[in-house]
Amino acid sequence: MLRSLYVRNYALIDEIEVEFESGLNIITGETGAGKSILIDALGLILGERASSEVVRKGADKAVVEGVFYIGGNRKLKKILEENGIEFSDDLILRREVSAKGQSRCFANDTPIPLSVMKEIGNHLVDLHGQHEHQSLLRVETHIELLDDFGGLMGMVEEFKRELNKLENYYKEIDDLKRRESLLKEKRELYEFQLREIEMINPQAGEIEELEDELKLLENAEKLYEATSRLYSMLYGSETSIHDLLVIVRNQLEDLSTIDKRFQPYVEDARSAQVIIDEITNFVQSYNSKIEFNPERLEYIRERLHALNRLSKKYGGTVEKVIEYKDKIKRELEIAENFEDEIARIERRIDEQIKICSEIAERLSSKRREVAEGVSEAIVSVLKELGIENAQFEVKIENRPKRSGRCYVKLGDESYEVTNRGIDFVEFYISTNIGEDPKPLVKVASGGEISRIMLALKSVLAKSERLPLLVFDEIDTGISGRIAQKVGQSLKNLSKYHQIIAITHLPQIASFADTHFLAEKVIQNGRAVTRIRKLEIEERIKEIAKLMSGEEVTQASIESAKELMGLKGKSK
Repeated sequence: MLRSLYVRNYALIDEIEVEFESGLNIITGETGAGKSILIDALGLILGERASSEVVRKGADKAVVEGVFYIGGNRKLKKILEENGIEFSDDLILRREVSAKGQSRCFANDTPIPLSVMKEIGNHLVDLHGQHEHQSLLRVETHIELLDDFGGLMGMVEEFKRELNKLENYYKEIDDLKRRESLLKEKRELYEFQLREIEMINPQAGEIEELEDELKLLENAEKLYEATSRLYSMLYGSETSIHDLLVIVRNQLEDLSTIDKRFQPYVEDARSAQVIIDEITNFVQSYNSKIEFNPERLEYIRERLHALNRLSKKYGGTVEKVIEYKDKIKRELEIAENFEDEIARIERRIDEQIKICSEIAERLSSKRREVAEGVSEAIVSVLKELGIENAQFEVKIENRPKRSGRCYVKLGDESYEVTNRGIDFVEFYISTNIGEDPKPLVKVASGGEISRIMLALKSVLAKSERLPLLVFDEIDTGISGRIAQKVGQSLKNLSKYHQIIAITHLPQIASFADTHFLAEKVIQNGRAVTRIRKLEIEERIKEIAKLMSGEEVTQASIESAKELMGLKGKSK
């Protein structure tokens, strides 16, 4: 719902903020007071076209800002998240139009393109009357409204899932055929590359192991000489570390017999001797195993050269080479079995078409049942609203398959599909005797179209998801008796939607939950529009004025109370 609307420097409005309520919000006022200007301003933040002409004379820019409560609206949540806009229960839409004609759009203070603002607006508000922002006048919404009314969304989602599987099978065949074509061009190259890689047969981690071994072989002589010297120093010479430690240990043992304070160091000397013995054993063993192998050295160098050349050619590392080998091996294996693979998927496609066809047929049958009930209900409401001879049809068309691959079969016939099945739905209407029903989108605008919209909304109210409906000049060309019916319909509809309606008729205004008055005043020598909420006594007086004109009499006051259902009630 729309919590508040702030408008600054827009046409006759210098600055106003209107806080709307749930239920039925009625706006009245003299002709030219600026009632419709407020609705025009609302249209700006729903993505309608902007012109520099709307900027109040002398101002740099016009600003319109609306605060909408959207808690629980999953469609809007998805749209906001897809466009990087922070989601919260309150959505703030703002539009700025400069005197130079430049326009900027914001959602929760995030700059957005006009197209995104329009998309958001399409899920927030319907403007009825002299505006184009009307979901019922968009043919593509008719099937959605019919499905919502009939509770068919579960079956629609089932069809979407199965159709998606069918589309994926076609994509698999496309992918296979692309690969087949590519492989025909690259088969010889792949076969050559596979032979080249398999001839060298690289192993994961092989380069690191070979480089470690190469380092040892290249330094074998240095390692032999160094370990020989080290062995001599540790054990092999007359003044070896081992022999000197034995002398040190014996000397410490002798001293400890005299002074026990030397005893701990005897143990340290023995430990040092053990460590030296361990080092000596390792050095002696290492020295004996040093390999002088020129042939092995040459092999490693050649092997590393081959591996590095292969790596540079096929990915940069041995692991990448192995990945590439596995990939082209699979591709060549697929090339040997293309026909079998395509035939397997085609069998799945035939099975999936049968599944989609069965769901589409059930869904189409259900829609036709629902359509009859919708048509009867709307004709009945239109009669109550003064359109006595109305005909309303929900036309459901199934189109023979002409293009595209996804289709369903009913009997021997193939039909086009969308993600909602095989049905193409459009609302048709006739409001005069002897006239054939015509597409709803071609019905002339004015009071009649507003009542048609009201009838449609009344019938589809519980299932239609838009939170706010705006009716501008809904009372054009209707009498007092019909106005009473229109007012009652608006009141009933406001149980399911927030309604904002502009009217001149007291019969409609009397049903308001919240009543606003638009006034034009002179301020600093200029005309300014003001919008204010009326309290109960002001409401009575305003409805009396709508009944009797500018001069309000006691009789008109009493009539207003009666019309509002206040007669006999205490204040």
